[in-house]
Amino acid sequence: MTRHFLRDDDLSRAEQSAILDLAAQMKADRWGSKPLAGPQSVAVIFDKSSTRTRVSFHVGISDLGGSPLVITTANSQLGGKETPSDTARVLERMVSAIVWRTYAQSGLEEMAAGTRVPVVNALSDDFHPCQLLADLLTIREHRGTLAGQTVAFVGDGASNMAQSYLLAGATAGMHVRVAAPESFAPAARVVTDAEDRAALTGGSVLVVTDPVAAVAGADVVVTDTWVSMGKEDEKQARLDTFAGYRVDDELMAHAADDAVFMHCLPADRGYEVTAEVIDGPRSIIWDEAENRLHAQKALLAWLLAANAAEPAEATAEPATTN
Repeated sequence: MTRHFLRDDDLSRAEQSAILDLAAQMKADRWGSKPLAGPQSVAVIFDKSSTRTRVSFHVGISDLGGSPLVITTANSQLGGKETPSDTARVLERMVSAIVWRTYAQSGLEEMAAGTRVPVVNALSDDFHPCQLLADLLTIREHRGTLAGQTVAFVGDGASNMAQSYLLAGATAGMHVRVAAPESFAPAARVVTDAEDRAALTGGSVLVVTDPVAAVAGADVVVTDTWVSMGKEDEKQARLDTFAGYRVDDELMAHAADDAVFMHCLPADRGYEVTAEVIDGPRSIIWDEAENRLHAQKALLAWLLAANAAEPAEATAEPATTN
């Protein structure tokens, strides 16, 4: 069965660790691995605008010896006349992998169902798993380890970043705390899945409404924009709701003395985070942004190797003798 990466817990703890190890190796020797030599093509599809995702996948695929084929909704039939599954059945005959930055998680699941090449979630409304691989790589670089670290996400708990932190952090054996207004809590099913994974890894999950309770003693403090793409019409209401969730020096003072600050970018300075924090000595956002490149290269290489190791499925009836 083809391995895909649609949500963070598609990987076991050991698999997640192996990809991060590979990412560190690729970062140390950027052009030393060419699994896409040929060049093989990778389709990178965008329903949403992008800076870091587009650049990191385009450059990363090229680094791996491949050819990035960038497709947008405006210049394809996807989302119009053609379904995700039909698009995938065409693409799988020409490309080695499909990367899609989209809205509905269900579209990714439909594309992956029965597809012979790996499908990667480059962002959906529910999850942002490629960003979390980069974040985990960055945390490991600065903190030395992942297991046992306490990470506090402050802001929109229903966002793809908060939900991915729950799943990826629990997979890594981290203690994940999310502070969000009750009306913006993570989906109950995601919390349950994270709790189940944490029970296997020694991690833990906590969802609260008090940002100070979440940040107290934390090793890593994370936030994200309060107004994501597609939510612009809710901007003022969201700013009012999240006003008490801004990450500033006062809130950071409750974290561990050596705590670091992270943000996946782009940031609305002065809203979810102050300039003093995002530009301050605790901020590791630029390492975080760079690590999208290395983590995604490792993910693609790992998926290609994992799927190459899978036994081919029979496509014809077995021969019979008379």
